[in-house]
Formats: sequence, structure tokens, C-alpha cells
Amino acid sequence: MTPNSGWTPDQPIISLRNVHKSFGELEVLKGVTFDVMKGEVVCIIGPSGSGKSTLIRCINALNDIQEGSIQVEGQEVHDAHLDKLELRKKVGMVFQQYNLFPHKTALQNIMMAPVKVLKEPKEEVEKRARALMAKVRLQGKEDAYPGELSGGQQQRVAIARSLAMRPDVMLFDEVTAALDPETVKEVLVTIKDLAAEGMTCILVTHEMGFAREVADHIYFTDRGVIVEHGPPATFFTEASDPRTKEFLSQIL
Repeated sequence: MTPNSGWTPDQPIISLRNVHKSFGELEVLKGVTFDVMKGEVVCIIGPSGSGKSTLIRCINALNDIQEGSIQVEGQEVHDAHLDKLELRKKVGMVFQQYNLFPHKTALQNIMMAPVKVLKEPKEEVEKRARALMAKVRLQGKEDAYPGELSGGQQQRVAIARSLAMRPDVMLFDEVTAALDPETVKEVLVTIKDLAAEGMTCILVTHEMGFAREVADHIYFTDRGVIVEHGPPATFFTEASDPRTKEFLSQIL
């Protein structure tokens, strides 16, 4: 996916305008608009069913949209002529469920897409995969199968697998929601490291302490709309909308 010739890195790397998404009669997104700049970390929070996961799935074209525009590096994501593979090389995504291949080792899971899909040389990919295992603090686990790893370790393999495609943007959809409390921190530390290195990240999360620490901007969604947004320094202390105040009072 080549960026539009008019796109430059000082413009939003992701841009949403008036995005609407429905599943049958149920309207899940009702005109969402926001921008993400290169290198920014954006956290999307809100109650269950508020459209958070649908929103980031639309950015990666896993869900289509009924109305509006989503652009990545100036390229319209929902253009019928867009090569989805090219998009997903640019935009990596990690889900709540790890979706690792159980019969493949951690290293093999990380190597599969670059070798099979991108047709990259196996030796080059293996070197990169081993470096990614180290990046997510899993040295020594290269030959372990998913069933031999904890949930937190599997999720870090899933992050490394997405990074193996060398994306410009990473989307995280409640990646700690299925983890035991003691393994949540190790996954959050991995994401924090990525953010510190300048990776553009959009996270749907319930981890408010983490959002406060790493986010450049926080968006609160409810019933398919962005109710309120701002930097963490003011968002958590100066929220003005009653729905935001109620939500924060229940989780902080």
C-alpha cells in the first residue's frame, strides 16, 4: 500500500471522518471523527458495547463501513481497489485472543506471515523473529509451543508476530482482557516499550493506569460516538460530560 503522493509525515497517519458502521439494524458507530499523528499513542476507552473494538477493526478493514472515510497514510482504507494485504503490512493488529497456531513453535508463529505471505527469505525472517522474541522478553522460548506458554507469554508472541510484518501502526484490541492479573503487566510493558520507540499505537483498553501513563490522547466512546477526549493530564481530572464522569467514577 503506497501512500498517496500528497501524504507527508507531518499530516495524520490515520484520519477518520464521519465514520458510520451498522450491523443490520444496529448502528454501532455514529459519525466518528479523529486523527492520529505519526508516533502518537491513542487510547480508546468506554463501556462494553460502545463501539471501541468495531472502530479499530474498521481501521484495518476487517469491518466495512456504511459512510465516511478512513485513511492510512493518505490512502482510503475502504477503497474497493485497495490491496488488503498491503494495508495489513502497514497496520498490524493484536487481538484479545492470541490466535497462535498450536502446532507451531513461538518462533515459527512469528515467521509464518513474512515467509508464506510476503515471500521473504527464511534466513532473514528468522533473524528478525529471534530479535523480536528478545524485544518482547521471551529469549529462550523460541522452540516452545503455545500450549507450553502462559497467556501473557502467548500474547507477547502475538505482538511479535504482528511486528514481524514491520507495520507503521499497531492496533491493540483489549489485549490484556483475557489475561490473569499477574501477566497483564508483562504485556503492558511490551506495549510501553513499543510506544517509547515511536511506534504509532491505538489501544482499546480498560487499563486506566496504563492509559494515563502512556497515552498522548484519550477518547471516551459511548453508544457509538466520541463523548469526550483529551490528554491524560486533563482527561482524568477535568472531564465535563456526565457520561464520562460516571464511567470514570466506576473504574477509578
